[in-house]
Amino acid sequence: MEHYQQLKERLAEVADIEATAAVLVWDMRTYMPPGGAEGRAEQLATLEKIAHQKFTAPEIGELIEEAGLETASLPEEAEEAALVRMARREYDQQTKLPSDLVERLARTTSLANQTWVKAKTAADFSLFAPVLQEIVGLQIEKANALGHRGCPYDALLDLYEPEMETSQVRALFAQLREGLVPIVRAIADSGTRIETAFLEQEYEIAKQEAFTRELLQAIGYDFTRGRQDATAHPFTTSFSPSDVRVTNRFLPNRPTGAIFAALHEGGHGLYEQGLPERFQRTPLGHVPSLGLHESQSRLWENVVGRSRSFWEYWFPRLAEVFPEQLAGVDAELFYRAVNRVIPSPIRIQADEVTYNLHILLRFEIEVGLIDGALKVADLPEIWKARMEEFLGYTPRDHAEGVLQDIHWSEGYFGYFPTYTLGSLLAVQFYQQALQERPGLRGELEGGQTAGLLAWLRERIHAEGGKYLPVELVRRITGGELEAAPFLAYLKEKYSPIYGI
Repeated sequence: MEHYQQLKERLAEVADIEATAAVLVWDMRTYMPPGGAEGRAEQLATLEKIAHQKFTAPEIGELIEEAGLETASLPEEAEEAALVRMARREYDQQTKLPSDLVERLARTTSLANQTWVKAKTAADFSLFAPVLQEIVGLQIEKANALGHRGCPYDALLDLYEPEMETSQVRALFAQLREGLVPIVRAIADSGTRIETAFLEQEYEIAKQEAFTRELLQAIGYDFTRGRQDATAHPFTTSFSPSDVRVTNRFLPNRPTGAIFAALHEGGHGLYEQGLPERFQRTPLGHVPSLGLHESQSRLWENVVGRSRSFWEYWFPRLAEVFPEQLAGVDAELFYRAVNRVIPSPIRIQADEVTYNLHILLRFEIEVGLIDGALKVADLPEIWKARMEEFLGYTPRDHAEGVLQDIHWSEGYFGYFPTYTLGSLLAVQFYQQALQERPGLRGELEGGQTAGLLAWLRERIHAEGGKYLPVELVRRITGGELEAAPFLAYLKEKYSPIYGI
């Protein structure tokens, strides 16, 4: 196993460079002063170029081949065989990308991040359009370099959801839309009004922050290996299982925004903290796909975090923190309020019924931009038209419309579909956990989440990046990713709330 050990050592160096770049990105999105944007762009471009050059060096390819021979007799489940398998897949991808393209992408997206912040603050798409045009051009160049069979978006999607094609996403999304529209229509026609005015009062930010920390600790997030910071758009980043950081956005009149962002990012954080330490600095130390990552965040945020049992346990504590704002409110009223279904212009504030319509909108726009059917200059009007079509809502300005998400400024084309894929998987995984742990429902009703986290650790987190997502889903559930369980879950949950 001499070549295998040499391969691990070389890959560890690349992982260290990538982790260092991740620290700079975290700082850029939390504490870096605006004036640091250009310098940070150069720093990140240099690190990304060095990491790419070291990983795609011919010596790495030779070590992968030699290590493949050394591990050929091992079973597929063996960690050594899995490491070589995943390293070969990533190497084959990355060697298709020229180093100068990687460098240009890193530099452009670093600068774009600050431009997006300015444009969103001013609600002025014209400030962001030129750099977005440049990013789209780079993404098309990237897709062509990676290679595809006629649909360039496939190449970008594969980076976030390995082995999945655009046609498969379209088919799943078509089933989802067909099932969602009647539910949304029935809710709208029900005439049921849900009181939410008590959530629109002023909630002290310091107390929101303290309560979200309490929630994070309760679900198992380890603050000795992580932290929570404020940012414009919540995200989670990991430098190793022992340093996983979540962020949040605190607004005085939107306490539930911070609460559910904490649970969402906490789900990501739990996954990263649960990856085996022995996989650190190897390809197995990465989550297999963003859909799997989102399954964890959506599970904790929605399936658990918006459940009646969760708030029967947690509402008394929240009322202690905000006694004036929640006077006269009980757990049932709060549960109904956080599950109110109403078209919203903002994706991260959307309810779990209409949320995926936001993703369908973004998916269609991304595919159109990459295949050339849509133009960047037309996006504000396209966004407005699709919002009216999908959700019956007209954005008031660009900040509420096409500028609301940070992802395109970071070059994350192919990322958005994974949110919905994660929502579907969250329900399938939760149902599987209930089957395998018969007492789990009772534990959750008593406010105990350790059993669910233990199941996730054992069945999902412990596998690290050993398997491609489709294989891991089969190993956990015995089947494939489906839309039907999610639609059934929505009907079961929202029928009694809205009397439909």
